[in-house]
Amino acid sequence: MRALALHPDVLVVAGAVLSVNCVVVRGGVQAAPRELRETREEPSAPPAGESFVIDSPVLPDELDALPTLLEQAAFPTPSGLLATHGDWDHLLGRLAFPSAALGCGEDTAERLRAHPGEAQRALRSFDEGLLIERIRPLSLGSVQGLPLPGRCDIGDRELELHPAAGHTADGMAILIGWAGVLVVGDYLSPVEIPMISAGGSADAYEATLERLRPFVRLAETVVPGHGGPVTGPGALEILDADLAYLRELRADGVTAALPHGRRTAVQRQIHEENATRIA
Repeated sequence: MRALALHPDVLVVAGAVLSVNCVVVRGGVQAAPRELRETREEPSAPPAGESFVIDSPVLPDELDALPTLLEQAAFPTPSGLLATHGDWDHLLGRLAFPSAALGCGEDTAERLRAHPGEAQRALRSFDEGLLIERIRPLSLGSVQGLPLPGRCDIGDRELELHPAAGHTADGMAILIGWAGVLVVGDYLSPVEIPMISAGGSADAYEATLERLRPFVRLAETVVPGHGGPVTGPGALEILDADLAYLRELRADGVTAALPHGRRTAVQRQIHEENATRIA
């Protein structure tokens, strides 16, 4: 697990498998006057403000290390978790912070209600394949659906939430405007081609990419769900390449060319599944 500070208020934690990214964002509080700070603050006072964890690492030791990492970075204990969509590998934050509330787009909340246990079964299958043992099962607890588009307060700041369906039938992107960071879930990956999962849609995927375009132009850094963070201009190049791939996929099916740099055997298998789903 590697941690990178994108901004004083934003950390990205890269997992060792699936190239997953977990983003931690901090919103501050207005500082008290100096004379009050000198008399009221204790040297060991916890960090001020509020923090959220967006998506999650996957491996047990990474999840166990996350609270210590945030403490060392002087981030407050997370008061909430956000998931960009309902795939299992984005929902594991409660294994690190079991008392934190989980928030997601209203469409993701409905997906989780409609398919109880789906994420747990997928996690169990992944763990069995790699002989991973966890000390406790995944419990999502109470899930709060957030309106999309919408805003979410964090300390004295706010996050912008935008709909992002297509990869799956649900999803949201999160703009951390003051930090110039855009978190996009399973879009704009430098290592994966667009994946049309069961319930996803090529039309919705294209619409999401076009919806993201103005926010990508505003962002200094774009953090995909899988693969390293990319600059705003780099993300725009990926966006255009992904749109070209989807349009060629619609026209040519399995003979469509994969985006340059993402032509591995695994990506070709995903491509064949994409072609089958849109046929």
